[in-house]
Formats: sequence, C-alpha cells, structure tokens
Amino acid sequence: MADEEIERIYTIPLRAMRDSPRWKRAPRSMKVIRSFVSKHMKVDEDSIWIDDKVNEHIWSRGSSKIPSKIRVKVTKFPEEGGYVEITLPEE
Repeated sequence: MADEEIERIYTIPLRAMRDSPRWKRAPRSMKVIRSFVSKHMKVDEDSIWIDDKVNEHIWSRGSSKIPSKIRVKVTKFPEEGGYVEITLPEE
C-alpha cells in the first residue's frame, strides 16, 4: 500500500490574494498553491512539480486578475522519494 500512487483533486482558494498588490497576485498565488499542496500531501516544497498548464491558467488574464479558486489534480509518487506533481484535472 505504501508503494501506490496517491491521486487527489483539490480546490485551492485564492481569494485572499486580492489583498496583495496587483503585480504580485499571480506569483504569490503560485507560492500559495505550492504551500497548500505541501501541507496537505506532507512533503517538502522542493519536491513539488507544477505543470505549465496550471501556471498558464493562473497567468491567463494577467498578473492582477487571477481566478478566485483553482481545481488541481495532485499525484504523489512515493517510490520516487515523495515526488508530487500538480496538474489541471481532465474535464
């Protein structure tokens, strides 16, 4: 059981990023996504890989108009030392 991939879908709230300066919203939201997944999957932030499509979704309307929440699919690979991958869920 410990060698199986763990796959979960999370909805990460980004509404609090509206309190930060406009030009910092998108970069700060990427850090919030990384720390949210780090806390929920119990891994270091260094072992998290974020797909380019997640980054493009955050930056799609510019750095100041980020989405208020984002759904992501998180996959943890325990056989590779707790490596975690963040992608957009297929809909």
